[in-house]
Amino acid sequence: MLALLAALPIATILWLMLVMRRSAAQAGLSGLALALLLAGFGFDFGEDGFVAATTGAAMEAAFTTATIAWIILPALCIHELQRSRGTFDLIRSRLAAPAGNGGAAGTGHAFGDPRIVVLLVAWFFGLFMEGAAGFGTPVALGAPILVSLGVAPVHAVALMLVGHAAGVSFGAIGTPVVPQVAATGLDPRALAAATALMHAAAAWVLLVWLHRLSAAGNAAALAGGAGSRVSAPALAGWGWTAWAGACFLLPFVGLAVFVGPELPTLGAALVGGTVFVATIAWARRRQPGGRAGGRAGGPAGTAPVLRAAAPYLILVVLTGLTRLWPDARAALSGVVWQWSIEGGFGGRFAPLYHPGTLLAAAFVAGALVQRASGAMVLSSMRSAASRLPPVLIALLAMLMLSRVMVHAGMIDALAQIAAATAGQAWPVLAPAVGVLGTFVTGSATASNILFSDFQAGTAAAIGIAVLPMMAAQGFGAAVGNIICPHNVVAGAATVGIAGREGEVMRLTIGACVVCAGVGGLLALAVVAFA
Repeated sequence: MLALLAALPIATILWLMLVMRRSAAQAGLSGLALALLLAGFGFDFGEDGFVAATTGAAMEAAFTTATIAWIILPALCIHELQRSRGTFDLIRSRLAAPAGNGGAAGTGHAFGDPRIVVLLVAWFFGLFMEGAAGFGTPVALGAPILVSLGVAPVHAVALMLVGHAAGVSFGAIGTPVVPQVAATGLDPRALAAATALMHAAAAWVLLVWLHRLSAAGNAAALAGGAGSRVSAPALAGWGWTAWAGACFLLPFVGLAVFVGPELPTLGAALVGGTVFVATIAWARRRQPGGRAGGRAGGPAGTAPVLRAAAPYLILVVLTGLTRLWPDARAALSGVVWQWSIEGGFGGRFAPLYHPGTLLAAAFVAGALVQRASGAMVLSSMRSAASRLPPVLIALLAMLMLSRVMVHAGMIDALAQIAAATAGQAWPVLAPAVGVLGTFVTGSATASNILFSDFQAGTAAAIGIAVLPMMAAQGFGAAVGNIICPHNVVAGAATVGIAGREGEVMRLTIGACVVCAGVGGLLALAVVAFA
């Protein structure tokens, strides 16, 4: 009975967003009201009283909302600056260059098939930003780029959500793995290898969804026709998608097996993206009249593109330095703002290490490189700030809901009844618990913190190995980012479709469900044959 009650707020949100087409703010507030009612009358919410517990949960939610807003605001500032300077038009014109200006011969497009551009942004760029920064950065940065290239805004957000999910388990230099290792004492490299293999086996689901969303959302707008493609010896549309997957997944698994959880996503995105672009250049050289160079004008023509891309290039350099240079990482992450109050409520924020700070630095430095006027910079900041209020309401509602459900024991009730009823079939459902944790908390790391102890305890209780259950939890937590409300809200905000989050989720929820199901079957097979 308690589990059914605990499921009602989440079911309400899903129904309102997917069926009734309500905004995330409306659905979140409705779910929050129901969760508070249930927590007060059906659960033991707060040893010091309902008001004190609600206040503590509200403080946690507000604190987390502020830290997420610090990602969204500078990302919006970069977007507004790029829009006002017309740099998106320049980047788009180079990516969609006609054949006479450096595009592939006979295709009317710089890469031959518009879906290749989507793969470069939604797959490789999204995965790189996930590996380097995480915390919603790939969606907030990538969706505006896709829109600038002619992708429909709803599809742009959906593409970024699906595209970056394969690397979330090792996002932000492996952060989600840390609580799993702490909870179980497993070897980090063994856990990374198991999780990466699960992602590699299920990634075809994400690639299929990317291909379908790309064809639906941008082909006609970007290249003048969905049939545009690179002719032989290049790969056709599905072939490019499969090749993009192989370029990322092979080094991804190798880095996880031989190095550990810190570099699989970041390193594989860099290596795989380089190989993928090199393949495109090779394919273009093989075509009659094709060439690998850029637009007419040679190297001189690259200077405007580099200036246009300055904020993104600077962000890549900053994230690489702060995440891969041990001394810098230790110094920046060592500056921490944290608080706690009675009742187990608290928060922690590393301002210098936070992705939002890097985005802000990239915004300022990019504006200097582009020689933007002070008036233009201030105008971009004002435009970005004006788009925040509805986003903050949605974020606060969702995060408040998550904190109430966690502190009231509602999440535990859901997980416990699932384990009790599943028995030896529990591995099939283990990834779904990770999905649930990310959906409710808004973070794969938080999902792992919330459920790693429970997954390990359940595995021990039913007599199965802990390692595959931890891999299933990490995998599910990553997949949950596809439908995570705060990612959906953040992405929608950056492309100006706040209030249409339900449309995005209708495009992505199928990928999440199928991927979680495949992961569950993989976990069951591993346990059965171990």
